[in-house]
Amino acid sequence: MAQLNAGSSLEDKCLTDAEFSELPNYTRNKVRDTYKLPDGQRLLITTDRQSAFDQVLAAVPFKGQVLTQIARYWFEETKDICPNHVISYPDPNVVLAKDLEMLPIEIVVRSYLTGSTNTSIWPMYQRGERVIYGHKFPDGMRKNQKLAAPIITPTTKPADGGHDAPITEAEILDTQLLTPAQWHEIAAKSLALFKRGQALAAEKGLILVDTKYEFGVDEDGVIVVADEIHTPDSSRFWLADSYQQRFDAGEEPDSLDKEFLRLWVAGQCDPYKDPIPEIPQETLLEFSEKYIALYEKLTGQAFERPDISISVRDRIHQSLAKALPAYF
Repeated sequence: MAQLNAGSSLEDKCLTDAEFSELPNYTRNKVRDTYKLPDGQRLLITTDRQSAFDQVLAAVPFKGQVLTQIARYWFEETKDICPNHVISYPDPNVVLAKDLEMLPIEIVVRSYLTGSTNTSIWPMYQRGERVIYGHKFPDGMRKNQKLAAPIITPTTKPADGGHDAPITEAEILDTQLLTPAQWHEIAAKSLALFKRGQALAAEKGLILVDTKYEFGVDEDGVIVVADEIHTPDSSRFWLADSYQQRFDAGEEPDSLDKEFLRLWVAGQCDPYKDPIPEIPQETLLEFSEKYIALYEKLTGQAFERPDISISVRDRIHQSLAKALPAYF
């Protein structure tokens, strides 16, 4: 199989668009293209688009496949804790899922004082805030320091073009965004999912630092975890064996997640105010390899790189025609 390298164009090897005219009710999100199908089903195609700071920055080779397969691993490993939306996997980049009524809150569970975005707890702490998402923090803490226990830091879901906004448990209940029963159930399930994630990650030499969960309600009123779970887009993963040494030295942890690219961007500009410069292909390839390394460490399996001489889009079209022949 041909190998990607920094001397070749990466964009045309990536899946940047998954709009297929044969399928109904198309929606384009930052990373996933989705279709609302009849009979309570939704098709999710994970592209190679890379988002950060509430915008799409670039395309990353193999990223959509890595995300789909890592989420698949975690959905299987956590289905005893919370049911998930998966029906089947027609293609390495595609999930056929239940179409849920999504809850209007994203749940972020954190166990370290870190982050670089406006909704992360480290920038808030660095600005002098000591009550963050309703949680009290002592003075004298350092970036990347472990918290006494995992905390929940929810955010609202933005309308198109908007930004995630921090919100507290009290505000969620006061504004009736969720019922008390819904809030307490998703909070409990989130902590249980995170505990399982940390335990399994630790067995593989990884620290699950924080993660985001999205939940919906199915046709029977059951709360279901959806979208993705414990992927490097929605979570931070640090290498456990070097964490303490690097923390003591005041260095950033060795990571296998999106923070690598966030830190690169933040080192070039203020991503919330300035135009973001083009990301070098060498950086995108290094980023891609981090995602692949995470998949292999978590699952214990070699990542099956697709043949780049075949268009990912064409392959997905063939997979969908086979799985959903009524549309093609």
